[in-house]
Amino acid sequence: MKFKITSLFIFIPFIFIAQHKKHPNIVLILTDQHNANALSYMGNTNVSTPNLDQLAKTGMHFDNAYVTFPLCTPSRSSMFTGKMPHAIGVNSNKDGDNQIISNEKQNVLGTVLKNVGYDCAYGGKWHAHEASMSAGNGFEFIAPMGDIGLAEKSIEYIKSKKKSENPFFLVVSFDNPHNICEWARNEPLPYGNVTLPNIDDTPQLPVNFEKSKSFPEVVQLEQNANRKVYPTGNYTKEDWRNYLYAYYRLVEKVDVEIGKIIKAINQNDLREETLIIFTSDHGDGNAAHGWNQKTILFQESVKVPFIANHLGTIKPSKKANNTLLSNGLDLYPTICSYAGAVRNNLPGENLKPIFLNPKKNIERNFVVVETKFEGKQALGTIGRSVITKKYKYILYNWGKNREQLFNLEKDPYEMNNLVSSKKHIKELDGFRDILHNWCIENEDHKFLKKIILPSKSKISSSTLFITPY
Repeated sequence: MKFKITSLFIFIPFIFIAQHKKHPNIVLILTDQHNANALSYMGNTNVSTPNLDQLAKTGMHFDNAYVTFPLCTPSRSSMFTGKMPHAIGVNSNKDGDNQIISNEKQNVLGTVLKNVGYDCAYGGKWHAHEASMSAGNGFEFIAPMGDIGLAEKSIEYIKSKKKSENPFFLVVSFDNPHNICEWARNEPLPYGNVTLPNIDDTPQLPVNFEKSKSFPEVVQLEQNANRKVYPTGNYTKEDWRNYLYAYYRLVEKVDVEIGKIIKAINQNDLREETLIIFTSDHGDGNAAHGWNQKTILFQESVKVPFIANHLGTIKPSKKANNTLLSNGLDLYPTICSYAGAVRNNLPGENLKPIFLNPKKNIERNFVVVETKFEGKQALGTIGRSVITKKYKYILYNWGKNREQLFNLEKDPYEMNNLVSSKKHIKELDGFRDILHNWCIENEDHKFLKKIILPSKSKISSSTLFITPY
């Protein structure tokens, strides 16, 4: 009997370690204000991103990834709680309006993974809500906000975990290409300035550079009211081309830093046991519709890159996966699934089955994006967008042209508003119905009061999805 008891005590630790080690290391790499098309693997010849290209080539990349809110703090807070910004009380970057409500703090991703045995570390920009993370949230804080030295600090951490018994969850959060905000204000850039070439060597303006006749009045008024955030009112076309050139150089700067992280994972023989995910908190106006910055609900600001790479597990794919995903909602359950952390009743989707089998589908017809304009001169504008693979519906709370409907397949640049089209009244009413129901189901009471209800056609959202959108 003594022999059996002794054997049992020897055997139990062995089983625990074996089960613990089956979960991979997870490295989440974030950039800030990274437009979905600002990557050379997306066919953009104005920018060169060899490190992200290679990550996409040897993994899986998505071309229908949207944020929950095109602004830093709400978007990041959403990623680390897996919930919509309005549900966690985060609606802007402004103090007092940007702190995760207290009953959600124990659900922050770092705390959840720490509780299941992961060593968790965070380096770089946090901004949910402080610029740099303070104590708590389950993470060991290894580097403050700032791109200089962030890769090196992260590499030190990776090296320290090479022989660790525990898997690790590392977030490396870069600031660039967010420095385009300083550039637009003609301020010195924190991590090195950009030297401009001859104007002939700068990118051409996008095809949707000019504002359409149905450009939302409230958005124009917000742009006019907050000149520090949107200092482009007097820009010439040459200024805008220089803006694009500078933006792409900032993307290239951060690609170099990301390459250092990937190289360190490889050199420390951790690649096959490490899941790497890359995405961004929101995009950039990128001169489309005469817009810089974010907050607006056009594609350039709400659509972001998304790459998943786990050598030997995620099969490389030449084509982009067109799964409709929300990085603010889907990152959380996906990372929890890989870590073996059971989380129920989350609004997002676990993407792990798709990573393992691209033929898998998730039951999602649409994603919703929120927004709110902020600043001392802000006019109180809020908005919501419902996006499918084919159509996109936008509604702001006031002003002329506050409602918009675009066919993304035929009009990817969002220049032809279909709200007044009699041929599309059923689609329009379908989206009105979807947004109305979504606001009720998700307790989005503030925006529910601003909804436009379906007209006499009385189409339901279920009718809208008889054909795949």
